[in-house]
Amino acid sequence: MHKTQYILLSLVLGGTFAVQAQTSAPYSPQPISQHEFINAAESTVNGVVSVKSYATPRAQNYGYGNGGFDPFDDPMFRFFFGEPQRTPRQEQQQSEPVQMGLGSGVIISTDGYIVTNNHVIDGAERLEITLNDNRNYTATVIGNDPVTDLALIKIDAPDLHVIPMGDSEDLRVGEWVLAVGNPFGFTSTVTSGIVSAKARNISTATQSRPSGGIEAYIQTDAAVNRGNSGGALVNLRGELVGINTAIYSQTGTYAGCSFAIPTSIVQKVVADLKEFGTVQRAFLGISFLELSPELVAKENIKGAVRGIYVAEVQDRTAAREAGIQTGDVITDINGISVTGTARLQEIMARLSPGDRITITYVRDGKKATTEATLRNRDGKTSLTVPETTAGILGATFETASEELLNKLELSRGVQVTITGKGRFSEAGISSGFVITSINGQKVSEGSDIEKMFEAIRAQGAGADKVMFISGYYPTGKQAYYAVDLQ
Repeated sequence: MHKTQYILLSLVLGGTFAVQAQTSAPYSPQPISQHEFINAAESTVNGVVSVKSYATPRAQNYGYGNGGFDPFDDPMFRFFFGEPQRTPRQEQQQSEPVQMGLGSGVIISTDGYIVTNNHVIDGAERLEITLNDNRNYTATVIGNDPVTDLALIKIDAPDLHVIPMGDSEDLRVGEWVLAVGNPFGFTSTVTSGIVSAKARNISTATQSRPSGGIEAYIQTDAAVNRGNSGGALVNLRGELVGINTAIYSQTGTYAGCSFAIPTSIVQKVVADLKEFGTVQRAFLGISFLELSPELVAKENIKGAVRGIYVAEVQDRTAAREAGIQTGDVITDINGISVTGTARLQEIMARLSPGDRITITYVRDGKKATTEATLRNRDGKTSLTVPETTAGILGATFETASEELLNKLELSRGVQVTITGKGRFSEAGISSGFVITSINGQKVSEGSDIEKMFEAIRAQGAGADKVMFISGYYPTGKQAYYAVDLQ
């Protein structure tokens, strides 16, 4: 029997936006012609790119991909037996990046900004972008957000074809959409389907373990497969309404259910990554349960049949400021109906610390409204400044001097200066230590350490986020450290 899986679609393997009430006009069916599908496809294929990720095999052994385990690269092996001797050809093979994944991306600006999935670029040392006209570019990562599985990258190319941004809030269940991407490497593939559901939470629907991120997907039956990750979901006007991200399947290939991140979330995340380098995420400050007939009966709830049941109100949060109490049922935020976990996540993902919100709730069978200012995880209304590598590690780095390298009989290395409390000092590393390799990969300059640090931290939930560091002190003493980045 096959086990049904929630599958990310790669081949390996919260700016300020006000949320307003949406009013829907009565629906009048209009005939759909074949030309609408043709026009939508022709207007979007040039706005979707292929994203190839590359990493060295040695780097993959410790959090850069799915490479196998090499006992000679085990830090404990080196601790007892020293560095293994390798031939020049072995060194060359291990230093050559190999393709570790393939996905898609969507051009969102004429000057080269591209949105894709975080899992498409996760752990990559180099990203190769191929346009629909076969031009190739190397991309730079502007920022990534594992919580929403989105990433913003950029290529240096002018006058690119852009897919205009649509409003996923205007989508209706039953509406036709197109999925555009590169399944199995087949470039510019277009498939069609309808919107099957909105604000879909896969974990809740399948009774599976939550992924740890925001799950408020557009569900469609447009055929997507591995390699479609990061590709476009567009309406028949050729507007981007979602980023294809996952499938639900018993086999690992398309089985009728595909999921896309709505542009209501994409726009907020992309704007934050571009402006701040990190997502400005707001928190309501409650623990909750989805309202169900069983919960309504158990708690004797009156006046609400859908919403979020407040199980706990946390201190120093917007919910506490608003006067929300345990037992309340939140039904609306800023006039938008809160029908469940996914809908609440989608609404909150579009807001930032400092935003003023209106909360509608039911208490003792009576509806009431209150207001509050959203805060970040630290209980502040200010925006978050991303932590730097040096700040988190508590150290700065510079290429070791020629004199010191000659003294230690080394060809390369990066010297550490401890600047304060951080992960390096916690691991026992002292100033002056010369790093020669991290996770089996040699380092030559400070930027090497920063790239490895970011790649390891960007790994998904469950990965062992550890830097295994080898090197020497100026006295000649060899040392090994394990720096936990969880």
